[in-house]
Amino acid sequence: MTDQPTRHVPADLPGRIQHYIGGQFVDSADGATFDVLEPVTNDVYLQAAAGKKADVDRAVAAARDAFLNGPWPRMLPRERSRILHRIADLVESRDARLAELESFDSGLPITQALGQARRAAENFRFFADLVVAQSDDTFKVPGRQINYVNRKPIGVAGLITPWNTPFMLESWKLGPALATGNTVVLKPAEFTPLSASLWAGIFEEAGLPEGVFNLVNGLGEEAGDALVKHPDVPLISFTGESSTGQLIFANAAPYLKGLSMELGGKSPAVVFADADLDAAIDATIFGVFSLNGERCTAGSRILVERAIYDEFVERYAEQAGRVVVGDPQDPRTEVGALVHPEHYDKVMSYIEIGRTEGRLVAGGGRPEGFGGGNYVAPTVFADVPASARIFQEEIFGPVVAITPFDTEEEALALANGVRYGLAAYVWTNDLKRAHNFSQALEAGMVWLNSNNVRDLRTPFGGVKASGLGHEGGYRSIDFYTDQQAVHITLGKVHNPTFGKGA
Repeated sequence: MTDQPTRHVPADLPGRIQHYIGGQFVDSADGATFDVLEPVTNDVYLQAAAGKKADVDRAVAAARDAFLNGPWPRMLPRERSRILHRIADLVESRDARLAELESFDSGLPITQALGQARRAAENFRFFADLVVAQSDDTFKVPGRQINYVNRKPIGVAGLITPWNTPFMLESWKLGPALATGNTVVLKPAEFTPLSASLWAGIFEEAGLPEGVFNLVNGLGEEAGDALVKHPDVPLISFTGESSTGQLIFANAAPYLKGLSMELGGKSPAVVFADADLDAAIDATIFGVFSLNGERCTAGSRILVERAIYDEFVERYAEQAGRVVVGDPQDPRTEVGALVHPEHYDKVMSYIEIGRTEGRLVAGGGRPEGFGGGNYVAPTVFADVPASARIFQEEIFGPVVAITPFDTEEEALALANGVRYGLAAYVWTNDLKRAHNFSQALEAGMVWLNSNNVRDLRTPFGGVKASGLGHEGGYRSIDFYTDQQAVHITLGKVHNPTFGKGA
């Protein structure tokens, strides 16, 4: 671990952030703002416009006008695709600057922020290609009938994004929503609004028509709530906590909105005795400590077969102790600063709980030499029972619980014994067990002998308290479009005859 890092401040930081509505940067209708902190010192470094219902109303009106009267929904897919490819080109050309700002705003290590910026470009490129290549179903009865699916954009999509990898996760929603011809209102997380503010300039330069993209900053209980409840927003895509997802579900119900919600996780990584132990340790270290542990798919519960348990715990704790904590802008840093002091306090409270529930074998608080900032040493608890809060509850930080098991049945019960079901990881060289065990897991996604590497064509989503619906590939296209069935009679019309008597 390093000594207390020197704060790096990017050049040309803005002093304030506005909303972007109908092609214009604007303040809140009531002039309200909120403070934005950077996580190395927790100093306020800018003021962001605090959106409320009036600002959301303006943004939705602009997006609805662009949908009803503008060119975007009526463009050919190839025309929209060209603009999306230009967006991807611009993001790629600015990846270093995007990563620098994202790292400063969120505390993510700069190398990982750079990977997220490049992934954002790839998301746009992927959906730019997919919307051109997509084919819809056609069914025919020769000489009698043709039936085909006419796919149409739905309208104004409300996109509510989290703070952990903000720019990339915004692209994950913006890409398919725009590719399919919808207009959007984006409400980014209040902790990390900096990188979201760059989308407007990128979209303008790429040639996105005015009003297609709108952005309202603000608190979730004000701006986010107004977006969810707006009657002219038929779609809500949300990524965030399960408790917030439940609230959104309830508030959207009276309007029968389309919902896609990727929520919390407490994902298991199950390591059997026949696994490649070196690979499993490397992958599970990365899986919980990358992105500062602030990732929904983190394998934060590691279940290890008893025969290799002691060796695994010893090696895992030793390697976790060597993870480099430091300045988020330093390329050598592997774990940076947590996003916000509120979240830091939450993670530290779980570490204190963990001291009473398991055996602390690495970390356990602020790293030595770090006097300030939201720094947490990679923390490992062993011998954690299934009843423990650190086993059951999402911590969303660099904290992992390790638990032994004796049989496959016990491992499966432990893996499935939480309210979440987003991801899971299985390490074994037994092919039959790998498939059977994976299919029995209550998880939307399973990785075998791998960390989190995903083909963009596959569905992304969870079960139980981890989400509602799936996005990714054609699932995203399905969510952001209406599928209208059109039926055409080719031969003589056959109608049952009513009302003509005998």
